[in-house]
Amino acid sequence: MILEPNAAGHFPEIAPTARIHSTAVVIGRVRIGRRVFIGPHAVIRADETSTEGTVEPIVIGEKSNVQDCAVIHALGGTGVTIGPRTSIAHAAVIHGPCKIGARCFVGFHSVVFHASLGDGVVVMHQALVEGAAIGEGLYVPSTTAVRCIEDVSQLGPTTPEVVAFTEKVITANLLLATQEKNHRKREPRLAP
Repeated sequence: MILEPNAAGHFPEIAPTARIHSTAVVIGRVRIGRRVFIGPHAVIRADETSTEGTVEPIVIGEKSNVQDCAVIHALGGTGVTIGPRTSIAHAAVIHGPCKIGARCFVGFHSVVFHASLGDGVVVMHQALVEGAAIGEGLYVPSTTAVRCIEDVSQLGPTTPEVVAFTEKVITANLLLATQEKNHRKREPRLAP
């Protein structure tokens, strides 16, 4: 993994029980909670300063996961907060200013920018949430754009099936987070 300070001198703060893949990049004022899993090639950067020279943090709550190739970043002087037990799926982009609640799911290739998601919000694959506040427990279908209050008013609640899916994702990634960090590498074997 690549861990670097930002220009303001902030270095990432990572809980000892978090697991960060060796190809992930974490830069600057990033706080990663307990039992968080950061997947291969994920990038988390809290490195842009405001005009006053300050950097707001990117905070990832305990038992959350940031999967392969996801990017979390923020405009200068803004931050990102991700609540506990939240999944940021493969190649998703979370760009601050942004607040994501507990038990949320942001699907493959989705973008959440300058937005807030209440607890239990599910944003499925290739969706866009920009400049909007989505209340607790709402569901954003795949390929949907949510950019204003009228778009939010069209959203329905998550279903038990969707909640079960998101819990399955959390469970799988918690297992990855709890695997021993320093497991021995084995030599690859060629198939006979």
